[in-house]
Amino acid sequence: MQTIRFRAFQSGLNPRRTKLEVPGWGGPAEPRRDGSHEQAWHCTPFTEGAQYGIEVFYPYANELRVTKVGGKVHLDGDFGPPPDDDLQWPPFRAFGDNYYTYQLLLDLKVSDDFAVRAEPHPRFYTSTSDDVPLAVPALVRTSWWPMLSFVVFKAPPAGVTHIFRPGEPFMQFLVIPADSSFELKEMDIEESAERELRGRRIHASRETLGKDSTWVSATNTVFDGTYRRLHRAAKDQARSAKAK
Repeated sequence: MQTIRFRAFQSGLNPRRTKLEVPGWGGPAEPRRDGSHEQAWHCTPFTEGAQYGIEVFYPYANELRVTKVGGKVHLDGDFGPPPDDDLQWPPFRAFGDNYYTYQLLLDLKVSDDFAVRAEPHPRFYTSTSDDVPLAVPALVRTSWWPMLSFVVFKAPPAGVTHIFRPGEPFMQFLVIPADSSFELKEMDIEESAERELRGRRIHASRETLGKDSTWVSATNTVFDGTYRRLHRAAKDQARSAKAK
């Protein structure tokens, strides 16, 4: 486990491990049972992915509404007079016709082999009103770069409003290996066959593995807990191996 140290120039950012809020942006607390409407949190891969990063919260008392007017970014928010320091004010400003920036001023110190990647907050993908700010992905090597000075957001399309609300998470950061050192290679016949056999065995076992967890949603989609149970078993196996 690595320790990520932080310092925030602006109070109220409150960086923390991203939490999946149910009820909340993750959806209502509908149980996995017949007739329930399917929710994002019902999906284990989404749940794990949504809680993988570090979320930050909008630290200002006012609301900021971002739109496009006449093909240009329009920022509607009253931040009052500038504070008595050298901060850019207001902290948001247009960046060309399709983007805008926010002076974040957050330092996330990671180990030398890792970097920090800016990402949209996972609630961007669950919002039904399309009002969640869209952070532009960016990788910063913070082991030697001592401050995330600003982050970039993409402006919404015409007719859509992105809203920053007090105390609401608006983006997240992932801590990932600094260098993407991998090779993409097609599987050979033996490996492909092994993966295909594994897939067939899982499919053939679904009636057993998911028998008591199968349910049909309000949109007539069949769900079961096969992946969830295999995932739990794999984690238990890994923990047992480490303990030996």
